[in-house]
Parts: sequence; structure tokens; C-alpha cells
Amino acid sequence: MAMPVPEKRIEHFEKLAYGMFIHWGLYSLLGRGEWAMHHENIPKQEYSKLKDEFTAEGFDGRRIAETAKKAGMKYICLTTRHHDGFSLYDTRGLSDYDSVHSPVGRDLILDFVKGCRQNGIVPFFYHTTLDWYQQDFQTNFDMYLEYLRESIKVLCTNYGKVGGFWFDGNWSKPDAEWQEDKLYGVIRKYQPEAIIVNNTGLHQRGLADRSEIDVVTYERGRPEPMSREGMPRYLAAEMCLTMNQHWGVGIKDFNYLSPKELIREICACRKVGANLLLNIGLTAEGKIPDYEKATLLRVGKWFDSYLEILLNGKPSNMKVGSDEDFILEYNQKPCLFVHNLPISGDENVTLGKISKNSVTFTAKDKINHIYWLDNKQSLDFEQDFGTGQIKLKLTGYPYGTDLVVRVAGILM
Repeated sequence: MAMPVPEKRIEHFEKLAYGMFIHWGLYSLLGRGEWAMHHENIPKQEYSKLKDEFTAEGFDGRRIAETAKKAGMKYICLTTRHHDGFSLYDTRGLSDYDSVHSPVGRDLILDFVKGCRQNGIVPFFYHTTLDWYQQDFQTNFDMYLEYLRESIKVLCTNYGKVGGFWFDGNWSKPDAEWQEDKLYGVIRKYQPEAIIVNNTGLHQRGLADRSEIDVVTYERGRPEPMSREGMPRYLAAEMCLTMNQHWGVGIKDFNYLSPKELIREICACRKVGANLLLNIGLTAEGKIPDYEKATLLRVGKWFDSYLEILLNGKPSNMKVGSDEDFILEYNQKPCLFVHNLPISGDENVTLGKISKNSVTFTAKDKINHIYWLDNKQSLDFEQDFGTGQIKLKLTGYPYGTDLVVRVAGILM
């Protein structure tokens, strides 16, 4: 069956590889996650009073983009409006439930976009499709959808070129007619190169349910290899993952991902050619919390070591004998990503022994040289030309080093 060729905008999106997701809004003032209004049954009249406390005094799009850049991220997707219905942008008369009608008094999305462009970061806009604030969502759905489309038109026409739109909420009314053709038509009219994503949610990961979308989503679940043969269009894949157990800031949530876990998640995505969109919840004031910032910057140092391979490498047909390890093809050179290497050194200061001392993979061509990219150390290997199998002898990390995932260059 024929393999579809990716459109340029999708090909460009896949090379972005690693992005920052930001959830921030009125719910951040409560510090109990982005669904506080719904989960705690807070009446709309009471919840909407939070608008009068929203100052965004710490929000700086430039500084956030600088952090993303240092972390190795190439794009940022910010919640322009979440399910509570409050907009971080000037809705241009569609509603007074937005940042310009709050103590903030300014268009926060404009600040965000400027900050991204100053740092070479591609801005993406998250936008809810469900709405707990607008009464028409329950009583006059067609009227609500017109409001939604007009909102997207505002975002399409007032901020310059946008990398993409990330929709979320259709799962709230699975049997409704969302008139997606009209919604996506607004984007194609005003932002023809924008990526369109519509999150299929926790229970329908990897579902390609509409022909207009460009990306298959995996919410908090590792993406699987995609077989694109016979597809009418080439679709990219993206996993969205959050740093803790909430998308909006949770001030009593202490269960955070570590640098090690993040590195492994990045690798799990790139192994199958998918992007990772990693979420943080900004503080009530609009800042990246200290732990998240430190972790992102720490992982960024690892990402920098293998930047070009992670951005531009493609999944290889060369099979690796272990579950997690994999090969990406970059500039016609295979690069082997190896997990779970121990640290070598004196037994009085190192834990355990070198248990993973080899890995096998297949290759059709003769291998001339294999070496660790980080220190150029050559590695011994045996090649069986009959079966195509290579047995690579591994070395542990030098004491004082642990890259979590280490990459070996393979020269044919």
C-alpha cells in the first residue's frame, strides 16, 4: 500500500520534537489544578470573581520563552482559554471575561507571542472547545459554536503567524455535531500553515477521527509506532505529559517527574518519531515554579548533547534486541540510544556491577566503527554477516557521569 508523504507543515512540526505546554488561568489562583471549578462544584458566579484577583504580575513571555529555549524546546503551547471560559487574550468584544477586563489590563497572549519570537520559539495556541462559563454551551449549542469560531478568528488575525492550534474538549459531548469543518475552515483561511490538533483524550489515544487534523494525540500515554501505509494523509504524533498529577498548578502536589524520567520520556517519543509536549502549570502570578524550571534546565543540558539527532533523526528499520533501546537515522548515520547503563568504578563507591554488558541489533551493511558520542570512546563489537546481527559490547559510565540514556554513533 502507498505511503503518504508529509506536508511541509507536518514535516516541520515533527522536527520541533520537544515543546512546552503551559496551563495557566483563573484556576491558578486556587492552586488546586485546572479543573477546580468543576471538581469542587464552585458556582459560576462565585468562581468568576477570581477575575478581579487576577493580576499576572509575574508573567513575562520573554523569560518563559528563554527558559524553554535553554531546556531544548522548540515550541510552546499556551492555554489561551481553558474550560472555565476565561480568555488570556483580548476577545475584541466577544466577551468581557478576559484578561483585558481584569486587573491585568493587557493582552497576555500578545506578550507570550512576542516573547516566543524574540527567542526563536514557535507559538502554539491551546483553546478549549467546551465552556463552563458560556450558558450557550448548554442551551444553544449552535450559537456557542459561532462564538467559538469567532474566538478562533480573533486568535488567527491578531498575532501574526501561529505554529498551530491545540483543541481540547470535544470528548465532553461525544454525540454532538461540533461543526469541525467550519472551525478548521477558519484556521485554513487565516493561518493556512498552522498545525491543527484536537485532543482525543485519555480514553482514545492515537485516534485519527477527522481528516482535517494534522497530529494524533497521546495524552499521558507513550505513543506507539504508527503504520501510515494506506492513510489518506500523513499524520504526525504527539504525547502530552504533565510534570506532576495536574495540568494547572497544584500547590499541594509533591509528585513530580525527575530529570531521569523526563529524559526517558523524550526518548520514548522520539523512538517512534513522535513529539513530546511537556506541561507545566504556572504560578498564580504567572511564573514557572522553581522545581519545574530547575528540572527543565537540567534536562536541557542532556538534550543539547544530542540536539540535532533528536530533532532530525528518523526511526530506523534496524532492529534492536532490547525493549527500550532504539536507533535513529541522522545524516545517513545510525545512532544507537542505550538505556540502563551502570556506573563503573571502585566497588567502595559504586553501586552494583555492570550487568548490562552488551546489546544486539541488526544491520545489512558492514559496520566499521562504533563509539560513544559523548567521549568518542570506541566500542568492541562482533558482526555476523549471515544473520545480520551485531553484538555490541558496552562500557559503563565513568564515575561521576550518568547520562540516563547514552548514544553511540555507528559508522558503516
